Amino acid sequence: MHTFGRSPVEFVEGHGMKLTGDDGREYLDFLAGIGVCSLGHGDPAVLSALEAQTKKLMHVSNYFYIEQRGQVAALLSKLANDDVDGARVLADAIVAGDETTAAALGAPAADEQVWETFFANSGAEANEGAIKCARKYSVDTYGESRNKVITLVNSFHGRTLATLTATGQDVFHNYFFPFVEGFVNVPANDIDALRKLIAEDKTICAVMFEFVQGEGGVNPLDKAFVDEIFKLCGENDILTVADEVQTGVGRTGAILTSMRYGVKPDITTLAKGIAGGVPMGACLADEKCAGVLVKGTHGSTFGGNPLACAGGNVVLDTVSSEGFCDEVIAKGEYFRKKLAEIPEVEGVDGMGLMLGVRLKTKKAADILSAAAENGLLILTAKEKLRFLPPLTITYEEIDKGMEILKKLLA
Repeated sequence: MHTFGRSPVEFVEGHGMKLTGDDGREYLDFLAGIGVCSLGHGDPAVLSALEAQTKKLMHVSNYFYIEQRGQVAALLSKLANDDVDGARVLADAIVAGDETTAAALGAPAADEQVWETFFANSGAEANEGAIKCARKYSVDTYGESRNKVITLVNSFHGRTLATLTATGQDVFHNYFFPFVEGFVNVPANDIDALRKLIAEDKTICAVMFEFVQGEGGVNPLDKAFVDEIFKLCGENDILTVADEVQTGVGRTGAILTSMRYGVKPDITTLAKGIAGGVPMGACLADEKCAGVLVKGTHGSTFGGNPLACAGGNVVLDTVSSEGFCDEVIAKGEYFRKKLAEIPEVEGVDGMGLMLGVRLKTKKAADILSAAAENGLLILTAKEKLRFLPPLTITYEEIDKGMEILKKLLA
């Protein structure tokens, strides 16, 4: 089915930041499969782990325990607890194949909160799991009438019926009637609107949000607004659900963007860059919600399969390594500086290596096509140019990309 407006270019090979077309031409990839290839194309460590796993076990039913899935879950639990150092040591043991040490390090400490993870195959699936978890928690605690989820205007949460309804953009609310009930939007960063809705509507069970709205225009939430979400939700036992499908796994300069805001959501979803190009999604729930989705309430045939988890272990090992996220922040700041030097650029929004560029006179859609013709692959988000390069991009590669963009915007 023709559900994508595809470019005429066919890519046949990729290494690091570069993609090669079937005509032999090379392109600088500043979109990384929409943030999926977090370590670039053909990362040697990811490829080695995937190759080794294919020779051992690629798939087994989720009715059985899978060691690799347990390892990723243990890593995510430590990271959700802000224990980056503990996760780093655990990840090193996993990647080194030291199963005994990994098992010992993966066991939670007596005073450590245990986060449980449901593994899926995409961000939309992870968000479906989060919505179901939030609604079931509220139904279990307060009854069936408390089931409404607040999302933000300009948000994007996926293309299944529930996540499409949750998405706060009217352009997506066509054709597929009837949509799922139980979602209501408030404008991002509008504290008064949020307060008013929660005060007046006693059927709210969760607030679902992206720390940086990606598809909605690369719009970071204000710290004050995020703090108010957590304050109001805490006072009313409303769950906080952070959609970190695009912002997570180092993209904004922290393993989880919640770390940059200094908050801990009840539920966090991840996908895109978590497994280095292999389909994988994850829904993390804190102790409050960990036991909500019990046997028979949710499931996935392929979620958390050994192959995807092998890639996930390598990515989490790399991203949690000492200095990696600091370098993402530094490269993001350098990238911003180079963009700001271009006269046509009105401003740069975003965080880390998730950037949106506002132009003064030119249309982003026109630049998108011209950039591809000149060997530069980028995205758009609303009226902005959008950049989601591999987190391993070099300063030299940033310079090369910006030289092309500068000529196009002259």
